[in-house]
Amino acid sequence: MEQHTLFEQEVQEPLANRIRPRRLSEFCGQKHLMKEGKVLYNLIMHDQISSMIFWGPPGVGKTTLAQIIARKTKANFINFSAVTSGIKEIKEVMQRAEQTRLLGEKTILFVDEIHRFNKAQQDAFLPFVEKGSIILIGATTENPSFEVNSALLSRCKVFVLQALEENDLVELLEQALHHPRGFGSQNIHIEPGMLSMIARFANGDARTALNTLEMVILNGQEKDGVTFINKEVLEQCISKKSLLYDKQGEEHYNLISALHKSMRNSDVDAAIYWLARMLEAGEDPLYVARRLVRFASEDVGMADSRALQICIAAYQAAHFLGMPECNVHLTHAVTYLSLAPKSNALYMAYNAAKADAQEMLAEPVPLQIRNAPTSLMKELHYGENYQYAHDYEDKITDMQCMPDSLVNRSYYHPTNQGSESRVQERLKQIKAWRDAHQPNNK
Repeated sequence: MEQHTLFEQEVQEPLANRIRPRRLSEFCGQKHLMKEGKVLYNLIMHDQISSMIFWGPPGVGKTTLAQIIARKTKANFINFSAVTSGIKEIKEVMQRAEQTRLLGEKTILFVDEIHRFNKAQQDAFLPFVEKGSIILIGATTENPSFEVNSALLSRCKVFVLQALEENDLVELLEQALHHPRGFGSQNIHIEPGMLSMIARFANGDARTALNTLEMVILNGQEKDGVTFINKEVLEQCISKKSLLYDKQGEEHYNLISALHKSMRNSDVDAAIYWLARMLEAGEDPLYVARRLVRFASEDVGMADSRALQICIAAYQAAHFLGMPECNVHLTHAVTYLSLAPKSNALYMAYNAAKADAQEMLAEPVPLQIRNAPTSLMKELHYGENYQYAHDYEDKITDMQCMPDSLVNRSYYHPTNQGSESRVQERLKQIKAWRDAHQPNNK
């Protein structure tokens, strides 16, 4: 027998759930997929669903589309959550689906947050998808190329859902104000410009937009049966934007890539912006600092060797101070790297040498540059004919340091950028000296 307390109140369903679209005609956004004549639109309208994955950021309609399909299809529709289900639950559902298939009925299985399933759990779906026991619809905020098994992914069509545009969100908010399951029964006075402010704050996320609208209305001032929304209440509700960022997901790599490529392109303002995006979203400042240290040698290198010193100092400052104080030190390093002359000669040199090293791992070290700490090694001619450069006037010798098969191989090709132009001249002098002192030139 249920017991009720004196304080129990009916909990109202959130606005985003109350006005969730039930038909394709009510669906907002994703016009590249959902306009009449588009592939996904046609599949849903004609109940010809095949296995597919909806990939997109939060609040763009992945679950809503699945629920619209559930209402439209004549197949059995099973809603499955990757958060609360394991292999046992998967097998039970698969067995039921196989039984209904033998009776001539289709089963559509919707898996929300499919990226949360591990490889073994995803593998459990594969034979049933192949046999046609189920039509799988997965929803994910993560790049399925990384998070979904390749065998399963190859059997699914991936539809990319995009963040909603500002005008789509404004349209959605206006619908919520007049929807019978929304605020249609209330008299609400809100300026059109305020809906645009909410839409911009939501950053493409319909759920965030609707939740914000609901919060604003609940905090509005009521007078004579009219709820007035003033700008002060709105500003309080949107004072802090929650940036889309997953430190383990694709957006993490997208943002560090944006920072790296902006610095490489000497776009200092873009680089500082992407740095701020990462730090304000909660990225570990030491991770950013480590990437800057790498950039200093990979993309600046000998064109400005001081870049590496500044990045090491910025790393140490970030370690000592942490956020938010270290943001200015990281900005210092990002600005220096963006404006520094660029050279990837060191990066290219190592990769070229790496290719040779991997091909010739057994290539012996020339005897003349081997150490000879024992008498046996000396008897085997280790270190014989070694030329100590400091004993020579030019501090260079004609001694061979490369293995025989790689003599005259060149890896480092300095550019004429920044300080590397002086390095280029120095390297030319060294090569000219060696050419002049080749045995056949003596």
